[in-house]
Amino acid sequence: MGKRIGARTVRLGHPPAVLSFAAVGGHMEGKGPLAEYFDELSEDHFWGQKTWEQGESTMQRHALNKALEKATLHEEDIDLIFAGDLLNQCIGSSFSLRGSNIPFYGVYGACSTMGEALSLAAMMVDGDFARRAAALTSSHFCTAERQYRMPVPYGSQRTPTAQWTATAAGCCILGDEGDGPYVTHLTTGRIVDKGIDDPNNMGAAMAPAAYDTLSAVFRDTQTAPRDFDLIATGDLGRLGHEIVTELFASDGVDMTKNYVDCGLLLFDLAGQDMHCGGSGCGCSASVLNGYLLRGMREGKWRRILFAPTGALLSPTSSFQGESIPGICHAVILSNDREE
Repeated sequence: MGKRIGARTVRLGHPPAVLSFAAVGGHMEGKGPLAEYFDELSEDHFWGQKTWEQGESTMQRHALNKALEKATLHEEDIDLIFAGDLLNQCIGSSFSLRGSNIPFYGVYGACSTMGEALSLAAMMVDGDFARRAAALTSSHFCTAERQYRMPVPYGSQRTPTAQWTATAAGCCILGDEGDGPYVTHLTTGRIVDKGIDDPNNMGAAMAPAAYDTLSAVFRDTQTAPRDFDLIATGDLGRLGHEIVTELFASDGVDMTKNYVDCGLLLFDLAGQDMHCGGSGCGCSASVLNGYLLRGMREGKWRRILFAPTGALLSPTSSFQGESIPGICHAVILSNDREE
């Protein structure tokens, strides 16, 4: 029996179970409204290392170790790991795992990387290519600012549409058997580019991709927003969240009842001066692997549509005046296996 339904969605035959999850964060995350959902928080931006980049790798390592510990597993129990970050050549991930023996796939989907990594891990487990697989992503405010915008010591002025890159990491371990929640459906994103070329306006650049992928989910699975307890996009922030809501409203679809964005959940926008909200691979990763999955385990939600978004730009493309392509990968998580 084929697993593909519709044009872009896969319904997994034996949905993998979430065995364990963990989130770690930094100083600003510890001051935000979701602080209690982190497994570890650090006041040290360097995480005990000499550079911010080394600190980000350490943060990833802590997230993996916490997830393994919570599941009473060891590295040798994990068959595959999919990991990514925002740094050039994904050094945050490769350096964090270079002392590990877990077979490694490095992935890049910008801020959508947790959705991409989780999708690939789920397909590997469902296809019997792995008994257990992990998805791991991170971002760091200081490393991202240095790479994409201005070095932090420069003190450049942030525009009203700017977002704050989360200093956070999240890890999710999937297995072929377990009590759940379960990954039941995956919808792969397409690259959508509407010509936005301002690297300080990520929400507007990514919102069309979120609209495109969520539309595909509803179309392929023959569902509507009301069929989910929660719909969570990743890192669109206030402006991007508004754009997606308005795009669906023009189709006659009401997204106002249960639609949130991880970039709006992670921080107190006004109290922490976050402008349009949070962003970065670690934003949706930590919200999923802290707040959302714990809420499912506690029975707060039974079925969630998780759809992190990414802006596929580089410093070179921005300097050359290129527009910013966006992408969104969607994952349906359910407390029922839905086989």
